Amino acid sequence: MKSRSAIGFTLIELMVTITMIGIVLAVGVPSFQSSIRNSVLTGGINEFIAALNFARGEAIKRGVNVTVRKASSSSSVGYEGGWQVFTDFNADGQNDSSSDQVLRTHASLNTGYTLWGNNSVVNRISYQPDGTSQNFGSFALCDATQKLTTSTARVISVNNLGRITSATGNSNGILTYTSKANPTCASP
Repeated sequence: MKSRSAIGFTLIELMVTITMIGIVLAVGVPSFQSSIRNSVLTGGINEFIAALNFARGEAIKRGVNVTVRKASSSSSVGYEGGWQVFTDFNADGQNDSSSDQVLRTHASLNTGYTLWGNNSVVNRISYQPDGTSQNFGSFALCDATQKLTTSTARVISVNNLGRITSATGNSNGILTYTSKANPTCASP
């Protein structure tokens, strides 16, 4: 008679396999969360840069001022509450429904992320028909649930010519704010 060998796993083989899976997950999950955070930060700042570039392009194309304004009028909420791009015929930074036209709106960012402007761009940034910016400063998008580091924030600057560049600030490479008017990324 021919003998048949048993097909399957022994209990020891199963325990070794489960232990190895546990070790791989313990090492891999934290770095995967970091990758997700980096992706969300990069995607969020790229969406905001696209809105700024769109506003600048529309100002040049239409020959009128175009403004990007945060959606919330509350001083404790930054651009993470969403923003609006609109023509601004009288260059006052306000959306006057009788003369101005909303070109785009953007919904709120994911919960736990903040997007703040400093200096004269706390509430809005406006572009003139020649593409220059009426006001200029920096914007910081941060993961407010994490300690403020270069991996938990993205910072851009807009100069008076309207050009957008990656910004650096303190030794972390991030802008930090010290007054309530210019809050830190981590807490408004």
